[in-house]
Amino acid sequence: MNPIITLTTDFGLKDHYIGAMKGVILSINPAAMITDITHEIPSFDFFKGALTLRNFYRYFPLGTIHVVVVDPGVGSKRKPIAVEADGNIFVGPDNGVFTFIYRQSRSYSVHEIKNPRHILSDISFTFQGRDIFAPVAAHLSLGVSVGELGKRLRKPVELPIKEPEVRRDEIIGEIIYIDSFGNLVTNIPAELVKSGSRICIGEKIIKGLSKSYANVPKGKLLAVVGSSGFLEISVNLGRACDVIKVNDELRVRIES
Repeated sequence: MNPIITLTTDFGLKDHYIGAMKGVILSINPAAMITDITHEIPSFDFFKGALTLRNFYRYFPLGTIHVVVVDPGVGSKRKPIAVEADGNIFVGPDNGVFTFIYRQSRSYSVHEIKNPRHILSDISFTFQGRDIFAPVAAHLSLGVSVGELGKRLRKPVELPIKEPEVRRDEIIGEIIYIDSFGNLVTNIPAELVKSGSRICIGEKIIKGLSKSYANVPKGKLLAVVGSSGFLEISVNLGRACDVIKVNDELRVRIES
């Protein structure tokens, strides 16, 4: 079976961009299995691209090729790269979008994409998703190794992911993501949260964790461990982001 190629971008679906990338892939490998993850990453937000990748890639078979193109630096000196990590392959820009892959993998190698045999001959300064990342993914799906693409890159770019502050009687975290349902995803992992903890966010206080949204009445705030493995602040049948104003100063405090 041909490896799966997933596509995650901030391109949207109104324009031709995704179609062009798929056309390039299928021209090189007509049997490629292409899966769209999302093309609605907020424009240029490579942190949300990195977080989205973190939340889905482990559910695909080993050997899957994940193409992530959230690239405000397209055409600049930033490098196009391919990453092999724990049996999976990732293709995209060296701008930090693979930060969680580096942190969560037992081992990984990063190679700069330089070999002209595996990219298109006419490279655009504005659409490297089509001209570099798509053909590379297609060639990888046909058995080309990551090492054939170019020299190894020793220090890829990583994003500064802030860890929660763990104190004696409390944990201080922050909101790192607001999903499409308006849930506020924190940087506090599940293993740090006890079921009877008191969660304070802004002027709101939530007593204890809920197992599901339905554990509280409609419109009421709750705290849950979401599917991403982080503590989330939510509203049953509502949007937490409409109830709590999120800004750079907002902190989430857990009291034991």
